[in-house]
Amino acid sequence: MRRVPILLAALLLGGCDGIQSVMSPAGDGAAALHDLLLLSVAVCGAIYLLVMGGLGWSLWRRRAETVSEPASEEPALDRSLWVAAAVILAGLTILIIGSFLADQALFATRGSEALQLRVTGHQYWWRIEYRDPATGRWIETANELHLPQGRTARVALGSADVIHSFWVPNVAGKIDMVPGRRNLIDLTPRRLGWFRGQCSEYCGTQHAHMAFDVKVDSPAVFDAWLMAQARPANAVAGPVAARGASVFAGPCAACHAVRGTGAGGRAGPDLTHFASRRSIAAGTLPMTRGNVQAWITQPQALKPGVPMPAVPLSPQDADAVAHYLATLR
Repeated sequence: MRRVPILLAALLLGGCDGIQSVMSPAGDGAAALHDLLLLSVAVCGAIYLLVMGGLGWSLWRRRAETVSEPASEEPALDRSLWVAAAVILAGLTILIIGSFLADQALFATRGSEALQLRVTGHQYWWRIEYRDPATGRWIETANELHLPQGRTARVALGSADVIHSFWVPNVAGKIDMVPGRRNLIDLTPRRLGWFRGQCSEYCGTQHAHMAFDVKVDSPAVFDAWLMAQARPANAVAGPVAARGASVFAGPCAACHAVRGTGAGGRAGPDLTHFASRRSIAAGTLPMTRGNVQAWITQPQALKPGVPMPAVPLSPQDADAVAHYLATLR
């Protein structure tokens, strides 16, 4: 039985770290919100302890005292009310100042130069576009967000269908994505590594499986990655990949784009550098050839309610398409 409290404490502490935790800030926005959270807990905790302490003292005093004149209690009661009012006023003032400073920190970079991004929420995936600082062209990817360490990325958020909400807990706070409207959020990551983003507004059947991977790179690595993403797809190499490309050009190209080929669909994610991503189906499955083949043939079995239809391919054709997609790096 003694192990139960220890295990519970370990589970609670485990929620304070990781790739999707507000308690492990890795960006300026998340750090400002984290500090505000700690301030709120400290102020509210102090007020709670004072209230419970006063209640306990009153109960102890009531039991210990003898019957006295009622009039003698009124001044003490009045003083207690004034003290309680002063404590509450002080606590609220501290919280208001903390909230104001957190807002200032969240918008501190708004007037500065920043990397321009656009993120559009779909049921149930993410269209991500980067504006190339050198050429001004927009470079499209999907379901994986790369950010340069120490540089601000200004993200314009929108939705293609219903209300979604963009949230990378380790990097910044959440903000809604509303159809017909563009909301802005600034992301300034400070720690290298992988993190996890999530839609935090219920958007339909597969809301829980609408995630995206976030990679914070050094500025040099990020610039090299962005340059690679701007290139067209690799040339097809080998007979199996060639067969897969031929099959892909039929039903798949109607919804997906692969730059440098005839595939130019816009209904689904851009697959130009599909195999370079960490996961598929908006964070639902790891990037493996077997998962890709299963996703092509039976998406409804893996993610029920997703708009992608099952593609009626023979096992050989499905394997060839998976092989072709594995070459798109």
